[in-house]
Amino acid sequence: MTTQIAIETRGLTRRFGGATALEDVTLQVHANTITGLLGRNGAGKTTFMSLVTAQDQPSAGTVRVDGREPFEHADIIEQMCFVRDNQRYPDDYKLKHAVRAAAIFYPNWDQATADRLIEAFRIPSKSVVKKFSRGQLSALGIVLGLASRSPITFFDEPYLGLDATARGIFYDELLRDYAEHPRTIILSTHLIDEMDRLLERVIVLEQGRVVHHEEVDALRGSAFQVAGRSAALESFVKGRKVLSQRSIGGLATAVVGEAPTAEDRSAAEAAGLEISAVSLQDLVAAYGVGDTATENDTTETAARGASRTERSAA
Repeated sequence: MTTQIAIETRGLTRRFGGATALEDVTLQVHANTITGLLGRNGAGKTTFMSLVTAQDQPSAGTVRVDGREPFEHADIIEQMCFVRDNQRYPDDYKLKHAVRAAAIFYPNWDQATADRLIEAFRIPSKSVVKKFSRGQLSALGIVLGLASRSPITFFDEPYLGLDATARGIFYDELLRDYAEHPRTIILSTHLIDEMDRLLERVIVLEQGRVVHHEEVDALRGSAFQVAGRSAALESFVKGRKVLSQRSIGGLATAVVGEAPTAEDRSAAEAAGLEISAVSLQDLVAAYGVGDTATENDTTETAARGASRTERSAA
């Protein structure tokens, strides 16, 4: 059976002066799936979402949404909802104003869903939105994203400031609404362990490039963790693709970027080492080892600032 493609990019690149936020990204996002957009701060996740939703233009390459370029095509753009982690609202906006504007903009808006989620998250109706706490702003974004029922919905770190109870409400509501109304959902997240159960496919970005794009189970099976005495582990991993390695005293652990074989397990057991599965969180973290967070953060932060400057100049 042919898989329907919601988003396709070819050679997608975004540069800002001397900084490259996204480089040569070629991928296809399957329709009606929940896809995790994963990677360290500054890996290019927000840049990717901005380009797909036509809030920015690429330096090179192409974007297609349902086979068409989204930029300056209102009928394509209105089929997408992008919930930013730093979404801004007019100074005088209250909850009712944000909801009313969303109902006008999104053709598939569902008011009953919005009302239910507003009550579940206990979002205040009398305060202006600019005085909301970080968690209340995140909750409002979740309401707008889910109630939009947009065929393609992006959530950029949607849980910031939410407590564990509120995050649980989000995960449960997302799964329930997705089951009742399948659509393409892309989630950018650092809480990978918490969102693991939601994700069907993942895109892992590192320094603006795609290092993995596949089903979650396939990604988990592409690596393993080995632990034990440092000397034995060093001998075991020699010549292998080691994604990350840590040692404490005489003990060490390593994430190996290969599917474990029966021979691997036998060799590890003989050396007194233990092989285990790698969590999705640890695997994504392993791909980011070796690059400083400061460098990555600076690149995309500079990129966002440059993007705003370019749009203002335009």
